[in-house]
Amino acid sequence: MEEKKIVRVAVDAMGGDNAPGEIIKGAVQAVSDNERVAVTLVGREAVIREQLKGLTYPEDRVEILNAEEVIEMAEPPVNAIRNKKDSSIVKGMKLVKEGTCDAFVTAGSTGATLVGGQILVGRIKGIERAPLAPLMPTAKGPVLLIDCGANVDARSSQLVQFAQMGSIYMENVVGIKNPRVALFNIGAEEEKGNALVKETYPLLKELDTINFVGNIEARDIPAGEADVVVCDAFTGNAILKMYEGVAGVLLKEIKGAIMSTTASKIGGLLIKPALKKTLKKFDASAYGGAPLLGLTGLVVKTHGSAKAQEVRNSVIQCVSFSDQDINGLFKCRMKLVDRTKKNKETTE
Repeated sequence: MEEKKIVRVAVDAMGGDNAPGEIIKGAVQAVSDNERVAVTLVGREAVIREQLKGLTYPEDRVEILNAEEVIEMAEPPVNAIRNKKDSSIVKGMKLVKEGTCDAFVTAGSTGATLVGGQILVGRIKGIERAPLAPLMPTAKGPVLLIDCGANVDARSSQLVQFAQMGSIYMENVVGIKNPRVALFNIGAEEEKGNALVKETYPLLKELDTINFVGNIEARDIPAGEADVVVCDAFTGNAILKMYEGVAGVLLKEIKGAIMSTTASKIGGLLIKPALKKTLKKFDASAYGGAPLLGLTGLVVKTHGSAKAQEVRNSVIQCVSFSDQDINGLFKCRMKLVDRTKKNKETTE
């Protein structure tokens, strides 16, 4: 039996609200929990070594790459990528571009991550735009929201590619056979929506490479009525933030209600195991970070507020991406689409 290769992940040790402590802790947890994982911690070496003190982990699978600069959240992304060559984001992405690492994980600046992914790592030939695609919890399992932050203005041809990439990702990384792909809209009817979705709908309907189930409204996403939800990044980001906001408020209100009286506290103790199990099902951090799909290498963006567990999950998810050769599948799919377009043009 062929031995599977070690997947080396570059981790931005300096990015995020809880860096470097939680980031480094999560990265070494991933190495400890999965023997297929190795990490290269990118950032200020002295700081990283100080944080590693007292942590137990397989030292032969943890490396450090010194990077003295840090790209801050508020910095203009393009200028930061161009001017801060010694930053953890730039150096980490270059490791992926060179093939030294299989993936890059960061909780740092979203803007710099998106710009760096396009400029430093580069898109796969034939991919028009690289979408950011997080997994979100639903009543029936995870749903992939694509795009949620990379392309606020998109064309119908790009949404079609998002649908294809999302379908491939869900089937091969998450393990959902024949995933249901839906187009986000304000109604289920085909004729509803703005110009973009009206133009995209028939294109998705014609595709025989995905399981297109039509339009989906916002209220049906948490119910798990689709496995992939396709939209432009402006819409997707609004969905994601509302989703997270409502979840946070509900959790706070539930806890407040349980602690409000002596009777409710007693009842809370009785329902605690079942409630904990249900809430765990809707914990978005369990799915790791959001991959920036369509690049020549894997870039994963975790929440800026990510703690160790989410970082761990983000690193480990890179193994499945590598094992399934997702980029290879993307390339094959794009060739099929190009060939179909050429055949259609020739026929016409």
